[in-house]
Amino acid sequence: MVKVGVIGLQGDVEEHVWAAKKALGNLGVSGEVVWLKKLGQLEGISAIIIPGGESTTISRLMVKNGLFEPVKKLGEEGLPIMGTCAGLIMLSGEVIGATPEQRFLGILDVKVNRNAYGRQVDSFEAPVKLAFSDEPFPGVFIRAPKIVELLSEGVKPIAWLGDRVVGVEKDNLIGLEFHPELTEDTRVHEYFLGKAL
Repeated sequence: MVKVGVIGLQGDVEEHVWAAKKALGNLGVSGEVVWLKKLGQLEGISAIIIPGGESTTISRLMVKNGLFEPVKKLGEEGLPIMGTCAGLIMLSGEVIGATPEQRFLGILDVKVNRNAYGRQVDSFEAPVKLAFSDEPFPGVFIRAPKIVELLSEGVKPIAWLGDRVVGVEKDNLIGLEFHPELTEDTRVHEYFLGKAL
């Protein structure tokens, strides 16, 4: 049985839980989706989602709750992890605009600009092209980070806004600027969960 953990310390956790449950159903896979808040819940985990929210807060609470190093190790060992918006920042190897005390998992070889899209009022929705589907995906961008550089050959673009890369994967890892959980469309979650099957 697949066990998906959504890091539930801060951010849009409930929407990711709903999207992951719906994606499992669409894939015909039995499984459970849990709000991941403490170390013991990592037992038997098949995949992890790091949601949007405030990356400094998520980072601090992951350290405080003893999740930071174990999640980093699981990602390095090949466990599927997807980070959206602030979750992308958490996965990234280099972050422009980070605060000095902020810690990142540093397991996805990308450089991101933390608040590149500006303030909340600068949020927008636009069609995103996906590498794994012919139909456009409704991309929701909310105070999103921007991927400014791919830092290794192993990182592959999987989503584009126009000709700009807004989503990447490297083996077991996926990082997205946008919020796939804020739509009714579960194709991105289905693609991610395919890594755990």
